[in-house]
Amino acid sequence: MDISLLILRLVIGLFVAGHGTQKLFGWFEGHGLKGTAGWLGSMGLRPAGVWAFLAGLAEFGGGVLFALGLASPLGALGISAAMVVAITGVHWPKVWAAKGGFELPLINLAVAAAVGIAGPGGFSLDQQFGTALPGPAARVVTVLVVLGWLAVLTMKAVRPATNNPSH
Repeated sequence: MDISLLILRLVIGLFVAGHGTQKLFGWFEGHGLKGTAGWLGSMGLRPAGVWAFLAGLAEFGGGVLFALGLASPLGALGISAAMVVAITGVHWPKVWAAKGGFELPLINLAVAAAVGIAGPGGFSLDQQFGTALPGPAARVVTVLVVLGWLAVLTMKAVRPATNNPSH
């Protein structure tokens, strides 16, 4: 079981962290903070620069913590927050990734949630150092994730309609 959790953590964590570096630094053919802010602003998220930074931080920081199995379940919560926002704020109601749908964010969310519930396993820094995020702190972070998701849903609900048929 520990090796299974390690494989899931490494694959999902490192790819999500890579997406975060695209948003934060423009690495891996990304657009950096300025480009990400412009994109998020075009979808009605304000202040776009703050949302771009938070999206990049949730993906990069969450992905790195998740891959390392450090400060669990913070990494899983960071990935989950980013994926819930991606699903509801960007990809909904399309399903399949080939059509711009939420298929990939849902897979990332499912893996992050499952590992967050199961714990990082024996091949993790938390296991090696005997650390983990205390239960009350994990609950506070979970509430913040839900509040962030509600903020995005609220902004999406009140944003003006666009004439762009791709959204």
